[in-house]
Amino acid sequence: MFPSPTFLIAALALAVVPGPGITYVVARTVADGRSAGIASSMGAAIGGMVHVFAAALGLSMLITQSAVVYAAVKLIGAAYLVYLGIRMLLPKPPQDMKSAPLRTRAPKAFKDGIIVEALNIKTAMFFLAFIPQFLSANYAPAPQFIVLGTTCILLNTTVDLIAVFTAHRVVASGAAKSAKQQLMTRSSGVLMIALGVLLSVANRKA
Repeated sequence: MFPSPTFLIAALALAVVPGPGITYVVARTVADGRSAGIASSMGAAIGGMVHVFAAALGLSMLITQSAVVYAAVKLIGAAYLVYLGIRMLLPKPPQDMKSAPLRTRAPKAFKDGIIVEALNIKTAMFFLAFIPQFLSANYAPAPQFIVLGTTCILLNTTVDLIAVFTAHRVVASGAAKSAKQQLMTRSSGVLMIALGVLLSVANRKA
C-alpha cells in the first residue's frame, strides 16, 4: 500500500519539471506577495485532491470519455486562467499593495488556486495515465489510487512552495524593487493568459 521507491522517484521527477502549476503560483507570488503564493499553493493542493478522489471513484474517467463535459470543463478552466491573467495586467491603485494582504489577497489566492486546479482537466488525465501503472493487484485499487495521488500532491506542493519562496526572494532583492515587481507581474499575467489559451486548444489525447 505504501508508495514504492520507483513511484517516488518518478513522481518527484515529474514534480520538479516546470509546468502550469509552478507558473501559476509564481505568478501569484509576484503579483500579490509571498502569502498569496503560499495560499495559492495550498489551494492548488486541495484542487488536486479533488482530482485524486474523483479519479479513485471513477468520475474523471467518465468526464474524459465525454466530449461535451470534457470540453466544458476545459474551457471554463482556461477562461478562468485568462481572466486572472488579464487582472494582473490591469493597473492597480497604489493603496492596493498596502492593504491587508493576509485578509484579502491570500484568501482570494487560496480560492483561485482551488478553482484553477480543480478545473484543470489535464490533471485528471495525468492521474488516470500515471498512477494505474503503479497499482498492485494485492490491494483494492481505490485506496491505492488515493495514497499514490496524495503523495503526488504532496511532492508537487513542496516544489510549488520552493518556487514561491524563490520568486519572492528574487522580487524582494536588489534595487528598483517596485519597477521589477511591476515588470514581473505583467510578465506573469501574460504567462497566465498563455496558459489559458494553451489549455483551451489542448488535444484531449495529449
